Amino acid sequence: MNNGVTPRMVIAGTGSGVGKTTLAIGIMAALQKRGLAVQGFKCGPDYIDPTYHTAVTGRPSRNLDSWMVGSEGVKELFVRGSNGSDIAVIEGVMGMFDGKDASSDEGSTADIGRILDAPVVLIVNIASMARSAAAIVKGFQQFGQGDNIVGVIVNRAGSESHYKMVKQAIEQECGIPVIGWMPRDASIELPERHLGLVPSIERGELQPFFDKLADQVASYVNLDQLLGVAAAKPVESLTRLFPGAESGSRKRVKIAVAKDAAFHFYYPENLELLEEGGAQCVFFSPLAGEEVPLDADGLYLGGGFPEEFAERLGADERVKTSFRNRIMEGLPTLAECGGFMYLTEQIVDTTGNAYNMVGIVPGKVTMQKKLAALGYREITGTNEANFLLSSGAKARGHEFHYSTFEAAEGTVIPSAFQSSGRMGIRTDGYARDSLVAGYTHLHFASNPGIVEKWIRACEQYQGEKKQNG
Repeated sequence: MNNGVTPRMVIAGTGSGVGKTTLAIGIMAALQKRGLAVQGFKCGPDYIDPTYHTAVTGRPSRNLDSWMVGSEGVKELFVRGSNGSDIAVIEGVMGMFDGKDASSDEGSTADIGRILDAPVVLIVNIASMARSAAAIVKGFQQFGQGDNIVGVIVNRAGSESHYKMVKQAIEQECGIPVIGWMPRDASIELPERHLGLVPSIERGELQPFFDKLADQVASYVNLDQLLGVAAAKPVESLTRLFPGAESGSRKRVKIAVAKDAAFHFYYPENLELLEEGGAQCVFFSPLAGEEVPLDADGLYLGGGFPEEFAERLGADERVKTSFRNRIMEGLPTLAECGGFMYLTEQIVDTTGNAYNMVGIVPGKVTMQKKLAALGYREITGTNEANFLLSSGAKARGHEFHYSTFEAAEGTVIPSAFQSSGRMGIRTDGYARDSLVAGYTHLHFASNPGIVEKWIRACEQYQGEKKQNG
Protein backbone atom coordinates (compact mmCIF):
# COMPACT_ATOMS: atom_id res chain seq x y z
CA MET A 1 0.00 0.00 0.00
CA ASN A 2 1.32 3.45 -0.95
CA ASN A 3 0.51 6.63 0.95
CA GLY A 4 0.41 9.67 -1.31
CA VAL A 5 1.07 12.75 0.79
CA THR A 6 1.64 15.25 -2.03
CA PRO A 7 -0.13 18.54 -1.21
CA ARG A 8 -3.06 18.90 -3.59
CA MET A 9 -5.93 21.15 -4.60
CA VAL A 10 -8.80 20.95 -7.03
CA ILE A 11 -9.50 23.90 -9.34
CA ALA A 12 -13.25 23.62 -9.93
CA GLY A 13 -15.63 25.78 -11.93
CA THR A 14 -19.28 26.69 -11.61
CA GLY A 15 -19.61 25.61 -15.26
CA SER A 16 -17.76 25.34 -18.53
CA GLY A 17 -16.35 28.59 -19.86
CA VAL A 18 -15.70 30.31 -16.52
CA GLY A 19 -11.95 30.26 -17.09
CA LYS A 20 -10.89 27.30 -14.95
CA THR A 21 -8.51 25.89 -17.57
CA THR A 22 -6.79 29.26 -18.03
CA LEU A 23 -6.47 29.69 -14.27
CA ALA A 24 -5.38 26.10 -13.64
CA ILE A 25 -2.62 26.42 -16.24
CA GLY A 26 -1.68 29.86 -14.93
CA ILE A 27 -1.46 28.53 -11.37
CA MET A 28 0.71 25.62 -12.54
CA ALA A 29 2.97 28.01 -14.44
CA ALA A 30 3.25 30.45 -11.53
CA LEU A 31 4.08 27.69 -9.04
CA GLN A 32 6.57 26.24 -11.50
CA LYS A 33 8.29 29.65 -11.68
CA ARG A 34 8.64 29.51 -7.90
CA GLY A 35 10.76 26.41 -8.34
CA LEU A 36 8.13 23.86 -7.33
CA ALA A 37 7.74 20.52 -9.11
CA VAL A 38 4.09 20.71 -10.17
CA GLN A 39 2.01 17.71 -11.18
CA GLY A 40 -1.06 18.44 -13.30
CA PHE A 41 -4.19 16.30 -13.36
CA LYS A 42 -7.44 16.62 -15.30
CA CYS A 43 -10.78 15.31 -14.11
CA GLY A 44 -12.70 13.31 -16.69
CA PRO A 45 -11.87 12.22 -20.23
CA ASP A 46 -9.87 14.94 -21.95
CA TYR A 47 -6.73 14.79 -24.08
CA ILE A 48 -6.19 18.47 -24.95
CA ASP A 49 -6.02 20.19 -21.55
CA PRO A 50 -3.45 17.68 -20.21
CA THR A 51 -1.25 18.61 -23.19
CA TYR A 52 -1.12 22.17 -21.80
CA HIS A 53 -0.41 20.90 -18.30
CA THR A 54 2.46 18.79 -19.56
CA ALA A 55 3.94 21.66 -21.55
CA VAL A 56 3.86 23.97 -18.53
CA THR A 57 5.04 21.58 -15.81
CA GLY A 58 7.41 19.31 -17.73
CA ARG A 59 5.64 16.30 -16.16
CA PRO A 60 3.07 14.13 -17.98
CA SER A 61 -0.40 15.25 -16.94
CA ARG A 62 -2.87 12.51 -16.09
CA ASN A 63 -6.62 12.03 -16.14
CA LEU A 64 -8.55 11.13 -13.00
CA ASP A 65 -11.91 9.59 -13.81
CA SER A 66 -13.91 7.81 -11.13
CA TRP A 67 -16.47 6.41 -13.57
CA MET A 68 -13.84 4.83 -15.80
CA VAL A 69 -11.42 3.44 -13.21
CA GLY A 70 -13.32 3.55 -9.89
CA SER A 71 -12.32 5.27 -6.67
CA GLU A 72 -9.42 2.90 -5.93
CA GLY A 73 -8.12 3.42 -9.46
CA VAL A 74 -8.27 7.20 -8.99
CA LYS A 75 -6.24 6.92 -5.79
CA GLU A 76 -3.63 4.69 -7.37
CA LEU A 77 -3.24 6.86 -10.45
CA PHE A 78 -2.99 9.98 -8.28
CA VAL A 79 -0.32 8.50 -6.03
CA ARG A 80 1.62 7.13 -8.98
CA GLY A 81 1.37 10.34 -10.98
CA SER A 82 2.19 12.75 -8.15
CA ASN A 83 5.23 10.83 -6.92
CA GLY A 84 8.23 13.17 -6.83
CA SER A 85 6.20 16.37 -7.12
CA ASP A 86 5.85 19.19 -4.59
CA ILE A 87 2.24 20.10 -5.38
CA ALA A 88 -0.60 18.57 -7.40
CA VAL A 89 -3.04 20.85 -9.21
CA ILE A 90 -6.18 19.02 -10.31
CA GLU A 91 -8.21 20.80 -12.98
CA GLY A 92 -11.92 20.05 -12.88
CA VAL A 93 -14.27 19.22 -15.71
CA MET A 94 -17.35 21.29 -16.69
CA GLY A 95 -19.23 22.43 -13.57
CA MET A 96 -18.17 21.04 -10.22
CA PHE A 97 -21.03 18.53 -9.98
CA ASP A 98 -21.26 17.54 -13.66
CA GLY A 99 -20.36 13.91 -14.25
CA LYS A 100 -21.69 10.77 -15.87
CA ASP A 101 -25.34 11.79 -15.65
CA ALA A 102 -27.81 14.09 -13.90
CA SER A 103 -28.69 11.64 -11.11
CA SER A 104 -25.37 11.49 -9.27
CA ASP A 105 -21.94 13.08 -8.89
CA GLU A 106 -20.12 10.01 -10.25
CA GLY A 107 -17.30 11.05 -12.53
CA SER A 108 -17.56 14.71 -11.49
CA THR A 109 -14.95 17.10 -10.14
CA ALA A 110 -16.69 16.92 -6.76
CA ASP A 111 -16.37 13.13 -6.78
CA ILE A 112 -12.63 13.31 -7.44
CA GLY A 113 -12.23 15.87 -4.64
CA ARG A 114 -14.01 13.58 -2.17
CA ILE A 115 -12.06 10.47 -3.19
CA LEU A 116 -8.74 12.28 -2.72
CA ASP A 117 -9.89 14.36 0.29
CA ALA A 118 -8.68 17.37 -1.67
CA PRO A 119 -9.60 20.99 -0.94
CA VAL A 120 -11.50 22.77 -3.70
CA VAL A 121 -10.87 26.26 -5.00
CA LEU A 122 -13.96 27.42 -6.88
CA ILE A 123 -13.65 29.61 -9.98
CA VAL A 124 -16.56 32.04 -10.45
CA ASN A 125 -17.11 34.30 -13.45
CA ILE A 126 -18.29 37.58 -11.92
CA ALA A 127 -18.90 39.51 -15.15
CA SER A 128 -22.16 41.48 -14.78
CA MET A 129 -22.70 40.68 -11.08
CA ALA A 130 -21.56 41.71 -7.62
CA ARG A 131 -23.26 40.47 -4.42
CA SER A 132 -25.02 37.76 -6.42
CA ALA A 133 -21.67 35.96 -6.68
CA ALA A 134 -22.03 35.09 -2.99
CA ALA A 135 -25.34 33.37 -3.70
CA ILE A 136 -23.65 31.21 -6.32
CA VAL A 137 -20.85 30.20 -3.97
CA LYS A 138 -23.28 29.51 -1.12
CA GLY A 139 -25.36 27.36 -3.46
CA PHE A 140 -22.31 25.26 -4.32
CA GLN A 141 -21.47 24.93 -0.61
CA GLN A 142 -24.97 23.76 0.29
CA PHE A 143 -25.51 21.50 -2.72
CA GLY A 144 -22.37 19.46 -2.05
CA GLN A 145 -22.02 16.49 0.26
CA GLY A 146 -19.42 17.84 2.63
CA ASP A 147 -17.22 19.11 -0.19
CA ASN A 148 -14.22 20.98 1.10
CA ILE A 149 -14.57 24.31 -0.74
CA VAL A 150 -11.77 26.28 0.90
CA GLY A 151 -11.58 29.37 -1.26
CA VAL A 152 -12.70 31.24 -4.35
CA ILE A 153 -10.93 32.90 -7.26
CA VAL A 154 -13.12 35.31 -9.20
CA ASN A 155 -12.59 35.82 -12.91
CA ARG A 156 -13.36 38.57 -15.42
CA ALA A 157 -13.66 41.39 -12.89
CA GLY A 158 -14.33 44.75 -14.50
CA SER A 159 -12.02 46.58 -12.07
CA GLU A 160 -10.32 46.20 -8.72
CA SER A 161 -13.26 47.90 -7.00
CA HIS A 162 -15.60 45.39 -8.64
CA TYR A 163 -13.42 42.59 -7.28
CA LYS A 164 -13.42 44.08 -3.77
CA MET A 165 -17.24 44.30 -3.72
CA VAL A 166 -17.54 40.66 -4.68
CA LYS A 167 -14.83 39.61 -2.23
CA GLN A 168 -16.61 41.33 0.65
CA ALA A 169 -19.93 39.67 -0.18
CA ILE A 170 -18.50 36.16 -0.57
CA GLU A 171 -16.36 36.29 2.57
CA GLN A 172 -19.21 37.74 4.63
CA GLU A 173 -21.90 35.33 3.44
CA CYS A 174 -19.92 32.15 2.77
CA GLY A 175 -17.16 32.22 5.37
CA ILE A 176 -14.34 31.33 2.98
CA PRO A 177 -11.63 33.57 1.53
CA VAL A 178 -11.46 35.01 -1.95
CA ILE A 179 -7.86 34.12 -2.76
CA GLY A 180 -7.55 36.28 -5.83
CA TRP A 181 -9.04 37.61 -9.01
CA MET A 182 -8.37 38.04 -12.69
CA PRO A 183 -9.36 41.10 -14.72
CA ARG A 184 -11.46 41.02 -17.85
CA ASP A 185 -8.51 40.92 -20.24
CA ALA A 186 -8.83 39.01 -23.50
CA SER A 187 -5.05 38.80 -23.82
CA ILE A 188 -4.88 36.28 -20.98
CA GLU A 189 -7.65 34.05 -22.25
CA LEU A 190 -6.44 30.63 -23.31
CA PRO A 191 -6.47 30.35 -27.11
CA GLU A 192 -9.33 28.21 -28.40
CA ARG A 193 -8.43 24.62 -27.65
CA HIS A 194 -8.36 22.76 -30.91
CA LEU A 195 -6.11 20.46 -32.85
CA GLY A 196 -3.91 23.13 -34.41
CA LEU A 197 -2.58 24.08 -30.99
CA VAL A 198 -1.22 20.61 -30.22
CA PRO A 199 1.83 20.82 -32.49
CA SER A 200 2.27 24.47 -31.44
CA ILE A 201 2.44 23.41 -27.80
CA GLU A 202 4.89 20.62 -28.59
CA ARG A 203 7.13 23.05 -30.49
CA GLY A 204 7.13 25.49 -27.57
CA GLU A 205 5.41 28.25 -29.53
CA LEU A 206 3.03 29.02 -26.66
CA GLN A 207 5.77 29.46 -24.04
CA PRO A 208 5.55 33.29 -24.17
CA PHE A 209 1.82 32.98 -23.48
CA PHE A 210 2.46 30.62 -20.55
CA ASP A 211 5.06 33.04 -19.13
CA LYS A 212 2.65 35.96 -19.37
CA LEU A 213 -0.13 33.93 -17.79
CA ALA A 214 2.15 32.91 -14.91
CA ASP A 215 3.04 36.56 -14.26
CA GLN A 216 -0.63 37.61 -14.37
CA VAL A 217 -1.65 34.91 -11.90
CA ALA A 218 1.23 35.80 -9.58
CA SER A 219 0.09 39.45 -9.68
CA TYR A 220 -3.59 38.86 -8.96
CA VAL A 221 -3.74 35.61 -6.95
CA ASN A 222 -2.27 35.22 -3.47
CA LEU A 223 -0.06 32.20 -4.15
CA ASP A 224 1.05 31.90 -0.52
CA GLN A 225 -2.58 31.71 0.57
CA LEU A 226 -3.33 29.25 -2.24
CA LEU A 227 -0.48 26.97 -1.15
CA GLY A 228 -1.71 27.29 2.42
CA VAL A 229 -5.08 25.70 1.61
CA ALA A 230 -3.55 22.72 -0.21
CA ALA A 231 -3.98 19.44 1.68
CA ALA A 232 -1.18 16.98 2.33
CA LYS A 233 -3.21 14.23 3.97
CA PRO A 234 -2.19 10.68 3.02
CA VAL A 235 -4.05 8.98 0.17
CA GLU A 236 -3.99 5.27 0.89
CA SER A 237 -3.71 3.41 -2.37
CA LEU A 238 -3.56 -0.28 -3.19
CA THR A 239 -1.16 -1.05 -6.04
CA ARG A 240 -3.79 -2.96 -8.00
CA LEU A 241 -3.09 -1.71 -11.54
CA PHE A 242 0.69 -1.34 -11.23
CA PRO A 243 1.88 -4.00 -8.78
CA GLY A 244 5.45 -3.86 -10.09
CA ALA A 245 5.29 -7.47 -11.20
CA GLU A 246 8.49 -9.05 -12.48
CA SER A 247 6.81 -9.74 -15.81
CA GLY A 248 6.85 -6.04 -16.54
CA SER A 249 10.63 -5.85 -16.26
CA ARG A 250 11.18 -8.16 -19.22
CA LYS A 251 10.04 -6.73 -22.53
CA ARG A 252 8.66 -9.67 -24.45
CA VAL A 253 7.06 -7.88 -27.41
CA LYS A 254 7.24 -4.56 -29.26
CA ILE A 255 4.08 -2.54 -29.85
CA ALA A 256 4.37 0.27 -32.41
CA VAL A 257 2.49 3.40 -31.31
CA ALA A 258 1.62 6.10 -33.87
CA LYS A 259 2.49 9.45 -32.31
CA ASP A 260 2.38 12.79 -34.12
CA ALA A 261 0.07 15.76 -34.70
CA ALA A 262 -2.47 13.51 -36.44
CA PHE A 263 -2.44 10.70 -33.84
CA HIS A 264 -1.70 11.64 -30.25
CA PHE A 265 -4.66 10.82 -28.00
CA TYR A 266 -3.37 8.27 -25.51
CA TYR A 267 -3.90 7.94 -21.77
CA PRO A 268 -0.38 7.72 -20.28
CA GLU A 269 -1.58 4.82 -18.14
CA ASN A 270 -2.60 2.82 -21.22
CA LEU A 271 0.97 2.94 -22.48
CA GLU A 272 2.39 2.31 -19.00
CA LEU A 273 0.11 -0.68 -18.48
CA LEU A 274 1.37 -2.12 -21.77
CA GLU A 275 4.95 -1.58 -20.58
CA GLU A 276 4.11 -3.11 -17.20
CA GLY A 277 2.62 -6.11 -18.97
CA GLY A 278 5.82 -6.80 -20.91
CA ALA A 279 5.59 -4.63 -24.02
CA GLN A 280 8.12 -2.14 -25.30
CA CYS A 281 6.27 0.79 -26.85
CA VAL A 282 8.04 2.05 -29.96
CA PHE A 283 6.83 5.38 -31.35
CA PHE A 284 6.66 6.34 -35.01
CA SER A 285 5.05 9.10 -37.10
CA PRO A 286 2.85 8.22 -40.09
CA LEU A 287 2.53 11.95 -40.80
CA ALA A 288 6.33 12.20 -41.16
CA GLY A 289 6.35 9.34 -43.65
CA GLU A 290 7.39 6.63 -41.20
CA GLU A 291 6.13 3.13 -41.95
CA VAL A 292 4.94 0.64 -39.36
CA PRO A 293 8.23 -0.63 -37.83
CA LEU A 294 9.25 -3.99 -39.28
CA ASP A 295 10.07 -5.46 -35.87
CA ALA A 296 6.69 -4.54 -34.35
CA ASP A 297 4.63 -7.37 -32.83
CA GLY A 298 1.57 -5.15 -32.30
CA LEU A 299 0.17 -1.79 -33.41
CA TYR A 300 -1.63 0.94 -31.46
CA LEU A 301 -3.18 3.69 -33.59
CA GLY A 302 -4.74 6.24 -31.27
CA GLY A 303 -7.12 9.10 -31.79
CA GLY A 304 -6.30 12.58 -32.97
CA PHE A 305 -7.16 14.68 -35.98
CA PRO A 306 -6.38 12.77 -39.20
CA GLU A 307 -9.03 14.83 -41.00
CA GLU A 308 -6.85 17.93 -40.63
CA PHE A 309 -3.99 16.13 -42.35
CA ALA A 310 -6.11 14.01 -44.69
CA GLU A 311 -4.45 15.27 -47.86
CA ARG A 312 -0.94 14.47 -46.58
CA LEU A 313 -1.95 11.13 -45.09
CA GLY A 314 -3.88 10.17 -48.21
CA ALA A 315 -1.02 11.04 -50.54
CA ASP A 316 1.54 8.81 -48.78
CA GLU A 317 0.90 5.48 -50.49
CA ARG A 318 4.03 3.92 -49.05
CA VAL A 319 2.95 4.47 -45.43
CA LYS A 320 -0.63 3.41 -46.15
CA THR A 321 0.65 0.23 -47.79
CA SER A 322 2.75 -0.56 -44.73
CA PHE A 323 -0.36 -0.35 -42.53
CA ARG A 324 -2.43 -2.39 -44.96
CA ASN A 325 0.15 -5.14 -45.41
CA ARG A 326 1.08 -5.48 -41.74
CA ILE A 327 -2.53 -5.62 -40.55
CA MET A 328 -3.46 -8.10 -43.29
CA GLU A 329 -0.56 -10.35 -42.29
CA GLY A 330 -1.97 -10.54 -38.76
CA LEU A 331 -0.33 -7.74 -36.73
CA PRO A 332 -2.54 -7.40 -33.58
CA THR A 333 -3.90 -3.88 -33.94
CA LEU A 334 -6.08 -1.51 -31.91
CA ALA A 335 -7.26 1.65 -33.70
CA GLU A 336 -9.28 4.24 -31.78
CA CYS A 337 -11.35 7.09 -33.25
CA GLY A 338 -8.87 8.98 -35.46
CA GLY A 339 -6.95 5.74 -35.96
CA PHE A 340 -10.17 4.00 -36.97
CA MET A 341 -10.88 6.80 -39.45
CA TYR A 342 -7.43 6.42 -41.02
CA LEU A 343 -8.01 2.71 -41.61
CA THR A 344 -11.25 3.24 -43.56
CA GLU A 345 -11.42 3.69 -47.32
CA GLN A 346 -11.94 7.45 -47.30
CA ILE A 347 -12.15 10.56 -45.17
CA VAL A 348 -14.57 13.12 -46.63
CA ASP A 349 -14.17 16.66 -45.27
CA THR A 350 -16.95 19.19 -44.64
CA THR A 351 -16.58 20.66 -48.14
CA GLY A 352 -17.01 17.28 -49.81
CA ASN A 353 -13.37 16.59 -50.67
CA ALA A 354 -12.59 12.88 -50.37
CA TYR A 355 -9.16 11.49 -49.50
CA ASN A 356 -8.26 7.84 -49.86
CA MET A 357 -7.01 6.21 -46.67
CA VAL A 358 -5.66 2.74 -45.82
CA GLY A 359 -8.80 0.88 -46.88
CA ILE A 360 -8.71 -2.00 -44.39
CA VAL A 361 -12.13 -1.08 -42.96
CA PRO A 362 -14.74 -1.22 -45.76
CA GLY A 363 -16.47 2.13 -45.60
CA LYS A 364 -15.85 5.85 -45.31
CA VAL A 365 -16.08 8.56 -42.67
CA THR A 366 -17.63 11.95 -43.36
CA MET A 367 -16.86 15.01 -41.29
CA GLN A 368 -19.77 16.95 -39.78
CA LYS A 369 -19.84 20.61 -38.73
CA LYS A 370 -21.25 19.68 -35.34
CA LEU A 371 -20.48 16.97 -32.82
CA ALA A 372 -21.60 13.52 -33.91
CA ALA A 373 -20.98 11.87 -30.53
CA LEU A 374 -19.84 12.90 -27.07
CA GLY A 375 -19.87 11.10 -23.74
CA TYR A 376 -18.99 8.06 -21.69
CA ARG A 377 -19.33 4.59 -23.16
CA GLU A 378 -19.43 1.15 -21.59
CA ILE A 379 -18.55 -1.44 -24.18
CA THR A 380 -19.26 -5.15 -24.20
CA GLY A 381 -17.50 -7.70 -26.38
CA THR A 382 -19.87 -9.31 -28.88
CA ASN A 383 -17.57 -10.55 -31.64
CA GLU A 384 -15.25 -13.51 -31.11
CA ALA A 385 -12.90 -11.90 -33.62
CA ASN A 386 -12.26 -9.16 -31.04
CA PHE A 387 -8.96 -10.42 -29.62
CA LEU A 388 -8.97 -7.75 -26.89
CA LEU A 389 -12.46 -8.15 -25.45
CA SER A 390 -14.05 -11.58 -25.42
CA SER A 391 -17.81 -12.01 -25.68
CA GLY A 392 -19.50 -10.55 -22.61
CA ALA A 393 -16.37 -8.85 -21.27
CA LYS A 394 -16.74 -5.14 -20.49
CA ALA A 395 -14.55 -2.04 -20.54
CA ARG A 396 -15.13 1.69 -20.26
CA GLY A 397 -14.14 4.68 -22.34
CA HIS A 398 -15.55 7.71 -24.10
CA GLU A 399 -16.38 9.10 -27.54
CA PHE A 400 -15.74 12.57 -28.92
CA HIS A 401 -15.87 13.02 -32.68
CA TYR A 402 -17.31 15.08 -35.51
CA SER A 403 -17.44 12.32 -38.11
CA THR A 404 -19.84 9.53 -38.97
CA PHE A 405 -18.98 6.14 -40.46
CA GLU A 406 -20.83 4.66 -43.43
CA ALA A 407 -20.15 1.07 -44.44
CA ALA A 408 -19.38 0.29 -48.07
CA GLU A 409 -22.48 -0.57 -50.06
CA GLY A 410 -23.44 -4.21 -49.74
CA THR A 411 -20.97 -4.82 -46.91
CA VAL A 412 -21.87 -6.30 -43.54
CA ILE A 413 -19.58 -4.81 -40.91
CA PRO A 414 -18.48 -7.20 -38.13
CA SER A 415 -18.77 -4.77 -35.19
CA ALA A 416 -16.10 -4.76 -32.51
CA PHE A 417 -18.44 -4.42 -29.54
CA GLN A 418 -21.74 -3.21 -28.18
CA SER A 419 -21.64 0.32 -26.82
CA SER A 420 -23.98 1.84 -24.23
CA GLY A 421 -24.23 5.46 -23.13
CA ARG A 422 -26.66 8.35 -22.89
CA MET A 423 -27.83 7.73 -26.45
CA GLY A 424 -28.76 4.12 -25.71
CA ILE A 425 -27.24 0.85 -26.89
CA ARG A 426 -25.72 0.34 -30.32
CA THR A 427 -22.94 -1.51 -32.06
CA ASP A 428 -19.63 0.19 -32.75
CA GLY A 429 -16.44 -0.40 -34.61
CA TYR A 430 -14.98 -3.18 -36.68
CA ALA A 431 -13.31 -6.43 -35.59
CA ARG A 432 -11.88 -8.99 -37.95
CA ASP A 433 -8.84 -11.24 -37.74
CA SER A 434 -6.18 -9.26 -35.84
CA LEU A 435 -7.83 -5.83 -36.02
CA VAL A 436 -10.05 -4.08 -33.46
CA ALA A 437 -11.11 -0.58 -34.50
CA GLY A 438 -13.82 1.82 -33.40
CA TYR A 439 -14.74 5.29 -32.22
CA THR A 440 -14.45 4.56 -28.49
CA HIS A 441 -11.30 5.65 -26.65
CA LEU A 442 -10.69 2.84 -24.16
CA HIS A 443 -9.18 3.24 -20.72
CA PHE A 444 -7.27 0.03 -20.10
CA ALA A 445 -7.48 0.53 -16.32
CA SER A 446 -11.22 -0.18 -16.61
CA ASN A 447 -10.30 -3.72 -17.70
CA PRO A 448 -6.60 -4.60 -17.40
CA GLY A 449 -7.40 -7.92 -19.08
CA ILE A 450 -7.22 -5.99 -22.37
CA VAL A 451 -3.49 -5.61 -21.87
CA GLU A 452 -2.98 -9.28 -21.03
CA LYS A 453 -4.87 -10.39 -24.12
CA TRP A 454 -2.99 -7.96 -26.36
CA ILE A 455 0.42 -9.09 -25.09
CA ARG A 456 -0.54 -12.74 -25.64
CA ALA A 457 -1.75 -11.97 -29.16
CA CYS A 458 1.54 -10.18 -29.88
CA GLU A 459 3.52 -13.15 -28.57
CA GLN A 460 1.52 -15.50 -30.77
CA TYR A 461 2.12 -13.27 -33.80
CA GLN A 462 5.82 -13.08 -32.91
CA GLY A 463 6.03 -16.87 -32.76
CA GLU A 464 4.23 -17.35 -36.06
CA LYS A 465 6.48 -14.79 -37.73
CA LYS A 466 9.61 -16.61 -36.55
CA GLN A 467 8.14 -19.93 -37.62
CA ASN A 468 7.43 -18.60 -41.10
CA GLY A 469 10.86 -17.32 -41.37
